[in-house]
Amino acid sequence: MTRRELSKTYVLVHGAWHGGWCWSEVKEALRGMGHRVSTPTQTGVGERKHLLSKNITLDTFTADIINHIEAEELNDVILVGHSFAGTSITGVTDKIPNRVRHLVYLDSIILENGQSPFSVPPDVVAVRRKLVAEHGQGVFIPPPPPTSFGIPENHPSADWVKRHLTPHPVSTFDSPIRIDNPVGNGRPCTYIKCTNPIYGPLEETRRWVKKQENWKWQEIATGHDAMVTAPAELSRMLATIS
Repeated sequence: MTRRELSKTYVLVHGAWHGGWCWSEVKEALRGMGHRVSTPTQTGVGERKHLLSKNITLDTFTADIINHIEAEELNDVILVGHSFAGTSITGVTDKIPNRVRHLVYLDSIILENGQSPFSVPPDVVAVRRKLVAEHGQGVFIPPPPPTSFGIPENHPSADWVKRHLTPHPVSTFDSPIRIDNPVGNGRPCTYIKCTNPIYGPLEETRRWVKKQENWKWQEIATGHDAMVTAPAELSRMLATIS
């Protein structure tokens, strides 16, 4: 086979407080392998922070990625969702499964129909609601420090990440996911767990994944923001997924 015939198409979707920027090194690595890669930013965060409002929901985030895939005329997509973006890739595949080749949940939350991201442990929800009330004008959750994502203070990219993190619309945490089909909608799914350190709020999701038949499970020994702390290893891992 030629390099072109082996090429895959990746859409990498960022998590809360992040933007397409966080995939910088992974994007370049995968492109260097001959793959097509795009890293859209969802409404209200990253370079689209000027669109932040209380009206942004999970439906908005899903529409962002669907519109990107359709506008770029992408097919046979390996759709990767990090952290909060597990909701987005689930929503996308519910609506346009014919465009998706494989779903990759990178240390991400997984919700079933009617659940919201604030289904996470009550103590986590309480802390985030307090931040919204005291510092987020009732509209957004201020970004936590990079250490919250498993990025050590002395990591070379820590300051870069801190500069780029933006407030996240709390309405996306409050809104339920609305899907008509089971999670994954029949497409192949892989879950990648970041293990060092483990991101605590996702334990319920991980238990759910372990019960699913035919899901693939992989682990990477780095923190929650694997695309920042272990981009080369993550890129190689994603390149093997078909």
